[in-house]
Parts: sequence; C-alpha cells; structure tokens
Amino acid sequence: MPPLNPVTIARRAVAAVVLNTVIALAITVVSGESFAVNLLYSQFIGLLIWGLIDGGRFALHPGGWPGARTMTALVIGAVLVAYPLGSAIANALLGRPLLIGLNNFPRATLGFVLMSLSAGGFGAYYFTSRELLARARLAGEEAQRQASEARLKLLESQLEPHMLFNTLANLRALIGTDPERAVAMLDRLNDFLRATLKASRNEATSGRHTLSDEFARLRDYLELMAVRMGPRLRYTLELPEALSRQSVPPLLLQPLVENSIRHGLEPSVGGGEIRVIARQGASGLELEVSDTGVGCEAEPAAGFGLSQVRERLATAYPGQARLLWHSAPGAGTRALLTLPLPTP
Repeated sequence: MPPLNPVTIARRAVAAVVLNTVIALAITVVSGESFAVNLLYSQFIGLLIWGLIDGGRFALHPGGWPGARTMTALVIGAVLVAYPLGSAIANALLGRPLLIGLNNFPRATLGFVLMSLSAGGFGAYYFTSRELLARARLAGEEAQRQASEARLKLLESQLEPHMLFNTLANLRALIGTDPERAVAMLDRLNDFLRATLKASRNEATSGRHTLSDEFARLRDYLELMAVRMGPRLRYTLELPEALSRQSVPPLLLQPLVENSIRHGLEPSVGGGEIRVIARQGASGLELEVSDTGVGCEAEPAAGFGLSQVRERLATAYPGQARLLWHSAPGAGTRALLTLPLPTP
C-alpha cells in the first residue's frame, strides 16, 4: 500500500470535524441536549467512523474505490462499531457509566444512527471520488507526457535517416568526380556516426540532451559537409557556457542547418556562412540559425525542415515555443526559435 499523504489526511480530518459539528448542531435542535455534550459525542463517533471507513478502504484496496458492496459494508460496520465505542469514550470523559443506554444522547438513538450512516456514506463517496478524480487526472497527464516523448522519438528517428540519405547521395556524387574527397567524406561520416551513437547512448542513460550535445552534433555534421563543399562552407557556433546544460529536444537545429546548406549555400557559386547562436532573450531561450546564402521568397516546401521543427516544438513545448522564419532573395535566411527557460 502506498504511503498516505499527510496533507490529504489532515484535510479529510478537518472536513470530518466540520461535518461532525454540523451534526451536533442538528442534534441540539432536535434533542434539547446541550451543544457541548452533543459536540463531544458527535466528534468521537464521527472521527471513529471516518477513521474506520478510510482505514478499511486503504487496507482492502490501496488503489482507490473497492466497489459499492465493499464500501456499503465498510460504512455500516464502521457506524455499528464507532457508535458504541465513541459513546463509551464520551461517557468516560463526562463521568457517566461506559455502557449507559444513551437515553440523554440523543433521545432519538435510531435517528442518530441513520444520520451517522448517511453522513458516513456521503463522506466516503465524496472523499473517494475526489481521490479517484485526482489519480485519473495524474494518469492522464502522465499518458500525455509519454505520448509526447514517443512522438519526439518518432520525429528524431525520421530525422536521422533523412540526414544520412542526403549525405550518402552527396558521397555517391563525389565518388565519380573527386575520389580523394569522397574518401575524406567517408571518414568524416564514420566519425560522425560514431559520435552520434555515443551521444544517443549517453542520452538513453541520463535521459537528457543538452545544448552542448546539440552543438557538438552540429559541429560534426558541418565538418562532414565541409569535406564536400570545401571553402564554400564557413560556419560559426556560439554557445554561452551558462546555457550549455540547458535541455532541448535532440536534433532540433539540424533540419534548419540542412535547409541553410541545401537552399542557401549550395545554389550560391561562392557558398556562404552559417551561424548558429544560442542566447538568453527577454522571452526565453533563443536559438538562431542564419546564413548568407541566396535566400528565397517563400518557405521551402520539399523535404524535412521547418514543418518538422514546428511540430517538434508543439510537441515538446505546447503553446510555449515559436519559430520565426525570414528570407529574401540575395539576403540570406534567418530562423529564430524561442523556447521557455525553466524557472530558477
């Protein structure tokens, strides 16, 4: 049985005390006995009923609701046990015989028992239903979190083969035109795959992917592309030390870098420069990928790119992240991601 939450127990105890007080007031109006005496009996009997019902429920079914028949039996049994026991305790405190027939409290003993049954049944249903709703809400949130993680993993598994196929296509083209560079590119690809595999294993162990990991993968990828493009590809990676441990989804920036190479630098005779910058902005963590390539008038529609990045942001940070993209012919392209930073 999982440990009980002290805060939850305290709240239930307070609610039981309040309900017992209301019952004592009702009995005072009906019986004519003093409120103080009625309150004493009501609290001892009511708290015993609550303790027996809740304790029995957790003992029989730690997960929550044990079933209508079991709860009915618990309520009836708790009232039948708590009524004479609580009365005996109150009698002892008042200096009365323990087994007094309760002629003075209340006069309508049967009515009080029925009232106790009703209150016990209502309290058991109320508290249990609240607990089950809370557990269902937590289970729903956990299921949603796991679904989001699975979707991120699916997108990541799609991104890695996409990059690999593009690289192999470029390698195939180099084999026929420049075998020496093809061999160098193959060596770089081997190093890149080794580093990616090692990083993936580390992520599986630690469960985290940091900006430092993301920038390390980008550097490996850009070095691989530099073998094919030579001096036509220049790049700058700027990651402040203060942000290096910030967690981000894996391969978040690589599709943007691939777009810069494919749509910006490759069509340019002189190539260009790619800059990837991380900084803390007024609205959160800002990740910028820009290039000095040919630019374009509209977002590239083909292949992996902006739509996948937006989908990953929506999955990892629902309603909290955004991607701004701007490009113009001859003026290069700039993509700016803004992510929430955790509250210190």
